[in-house]
Amino acid sequence: MIVDCAVYRQGRRAEGDGDFSSALAEARSAGGFVWIGLHEPAEDEFDAVSQEFGLHPLAVEDSLKAHQRPKLEVYDDSLFLVLKPVVYEPRSDTVSSGEIMVFLGDAFVVTVRHGEGAPLRAVRKRLEQEPELLGKGPTAVLYAIADATVDHYLEVATELGTDLEELEAEVFSPDGGGSRHTASRIYNFKRQILEFRRATGPLTLPMNRLAGVGVSGVSVPFVAEEARPFFRDVHDHLTRVNESVEGLDRLVSDILSAHLAQMSVRQNDDMRKISAWAAMAAVPTMIAGVYGMNFEHMPELRWGWSYPAVIVLMAGLEVLLFRLFKSRGWL
Repeated sequence: MIVDCAVYRQGRRAEGDGDFSSALAEARSAGGFVWIGLHEPAEDEFDAVSQEFGLHPLAVEDSLKAHQRPKLEVYDDSLFLVLKPVVYEPRSDTVSSGEIMVFLGDAFVVTVRHGEGAPLRAVRKRLEQEPELLGKGPTAVLYAIADATVDHYLEVATELGTDLEELEAEVFSPDGGGSRHTASRIYNFKRQILEFRRATGPLTLPMNRLAGVGVSGVSVPFVAEEARPFFRDVHDHLTRVNESVEGLDRLVSDILSAHLAQMSVRQNDDMRKISAWAAMAAVPTMIAGVYGMNFEHMPELRWGWSYPAVIVLMAGLEVLLFRLFKSRGWL
């Protein structure tokens, strides 16, 4: 569905009448641009937009099917950028991602949103309150969307870091680390970080191109040269996010290794205790087994105090073994 359609002249909004042709012609004649926002459009609905603005069929196919990696592609008549905004639900420790496809032309911006984790409504509202920035044209819209998406990455990374600290404290607590669900929670947390990385990692190359960083920092059509410092700022924030994600991934791997090591130590302690009790049980069993062989000639077999003496011997040996194992930390 079409969420919004407006023409912007000198940073000021003028409502569109729903006719893409007249809106685009009006924007070009007035030196402005038209911004059309769509949310999970149907194929026939998007066909009218793509034909009017001359969008490349491959990019249109990507926009309809979604499930794309972040990327930047340049076509003859437009620029195509894919972003993956993320949403983190702390109660369920779940990271979910949406998608934003941005088509950028000489006098138009077409945004296609999939999923709920997309900040486009807030971005449009903020831009309309800054006519000087919005007056820079479609490049300003592209920058604002990328900036809002990456800034939200920073918030999600902070929330993940906070929850990971709580999980770490639970693992190293005297009782919590032994829970049977702890390992599954750690593994699930690692999967959420992987989902987060799928959104942030591939975005580095597109931001490099837009910011003019590295060997890929060549001039990008439909993006004003004076916007490069702003995209470099977004690139810096994205670098911080990727570093945070790498740190979170290493930390959760270390926590999982530490948890498994703790479980191994606990199992060794349990085995030592079991072995100690088995050794203590073996002594009276051995003595009783000897006297249960019913030989006729055995020492002290007919002695009146034989039974109490054997019981005292068993008890003494048990006490001796108990104190020995206790001193060595086996019990």
